[in-house]
Amino acid sequence: QVQLVESGGGLAQAGGSLTLSCAVSGTSSSLEDIGWYRQIEGKSRDLIARISILGDPIYEESVRGRFRIFIDNDKHTVNLQMDKLRLEDTAFYYCNRPSGRRHPWGQGTKVTVSS
Repeated sequence: QVQLVESGGGLAQAGGSLTLSCAVSGTSSSLEDIGWYRQIEGKSRDLIARISILGDPIYEESVRGRFRIFIDNDKHTVNLQMDKLRLEDTAFYYCNRPSGRRHPWGQGTKVTVSS
């Protein structure tokens, strides 16, 4: 069974950067598309970035130009580099398939952006 473990969250100042990591075990991340989701407290879990098995990224408008999703095949991780952080990026972040039947969700990693 595929297990997803998110890490890398923490506290950052507005304008700063964080890099999140999604460790995928039980399969090769290079064999399926993976996405990063953001869940702001009290709101739905929304897909904000995805990357195909060919390495082609797609971004939701609010993160385009600020976030970068990329695959580390050696570490079997799908990472989300987050630059120019905004207060509204404060949320829990999760990774999973971007469509279709999702794997069991991980616990996510919390990002808090302060002014």
